[in-house]
Amino acid sequence: MTATVGLTMALVLIALLLLGVPICISIAISSVIAGAQALDFNMMLQTGAQRTFSGISVFTLIAIPFFILAGNIMNQGGIALRLMNFARLLVGKVPGSFAHTNSMANMMFGAISGSGVAAASAMGSIIGPIAEKEGYSKNYMAVINIATAPTGLLIPPSNVLITYSLVSGGTSVAALFLAGYIPGIMWGLGCMVVGYFTALRLGYKGDTQKITLSLAAKITLDALPSLLLILIVIGGIVAGAFTATEGAVVAVVYSLILSIIYRAITWKDLKRIYAESAAMTGIIVLLIGVSSIMSWVISFVNIPDAVGDMLNGISSNKIVILLIINIFLLFVGTFLDTTPAILIFTPIFLPIAIQCGLSPVEFGIVITYNLCIGTITPPVGNILFVGVKVAKTSIERVIKPLLPYYAVIIAILMICTYFPAVSSFIPELAGYEATLK
Repeated sequence: MTATVGLTMALVLIALLLLGVPICISIAISSVIAGAQALDFNMMLQTGAQRTFSGISVFTLIAIPFFILAGNIMNQGGIALRLMNFARLLVGKVPGSFAHTNSMANMMFGAISGSGVAAASAMGSIIGPIAEKEGYSKNYMAVINIATAPTGLLIPPSNVLITYSLVSGGTSVAALFLAGYIPGIMWGLGCMVVGYFTALRLGYKGDTQKITLSLAAKITLDALPSLLLILIVIGGIVAGAFTATEGAVVAVVYSLILSIIYRAITWKDLKRIYAESAAMTGIIVLLIGVSSIMSWVISFVNIPDAVGDMLNGISSNKIVILLIINIFLLFVGTFLDTTPAILIFTPIFLPIAIQCGLSPVEFGIVITYNLCIGTITPPVGNILFVGVKVAKTSIERVIKPLLPYYAVIIAILMICTYFPAVSSFIPELAGYEATLK
């Protein structure tokens, strides 16, 4: 029964996706059809409706629309330019200065907005034209922008980690946020190392602009209010001053106040931002709701146990099993967006990862990291397409230069997988040991 239900679900889902049916509808239909093999069809419909409602009736879920709104406000509110100037101040003298500025700015803006696409769009639009005037290749800048934009999905706040928290059975959002820092920063710094050696090969020098102490102070003060958002939101959540949901509301209020002070946003802009945020929220909430049906079917027919037995049949070595999971997730990430992939595969692979010695927090970072790589790989990598469009180049021209970055990013993934202390170090320091067992 387990094999039949699992195969039916996979085949129907793949067929619907190939036909161009929206992912949320594909998940719902494939789950109901597969579940009907174990239950009466009418009973499965009733169960599906109940699971959809219960899946979205979670208080923590309210954090997602507020973080989306905060990110959209920041993207329009003049924050990106100030962060870019601050990043340039930090790394401007290093060979390939604009590439490193792009990397640092992506990490900071992504950490504030929680969106890799927003980071790639904002920083590519601002830094790319300036770098091109300074003699930098548009393909070189597009590659570094694409490679580092996903760091914002790991460095908190991250809607992906909130989604994982829900589908994994209530893993601590605060612990997940803290666990994302080191892997996300390692990703960004690893790309900067590749960018540095590429800059040396191409002959790109450091920034020749003279920075006076007064100018450095002004740039820092301009960026400080934006950077304080990270401290206020994440610090407040970790300290227990407010929940992740309340922290998201704080982020909205704070970013809105900043945007008004910067005079970078109008009432007309706000109307559009609210509409865009509502549309994005609707998509994510619907995905979470219908994925709850799939999660229930997966659990009801014991698919995780069957997959675990299959993997153990291939090898009993935990290193090999985790490698197979990583390879599978890397492959899936090239075809599925991050959120639906988290919702579909967390219930399947989390029990197996726990058997291999990873905690729910550590596996949350591993699966998120894997799927973030999918956002910069063809055929459906959304950050890849945004980065190419912003740079006015083509995918064909950036794929080959991206290969060294892929190699470094995947090497860091292996470190996070086989040395999970990389993820758990900061949560343990903050007193979240109980969530790491």
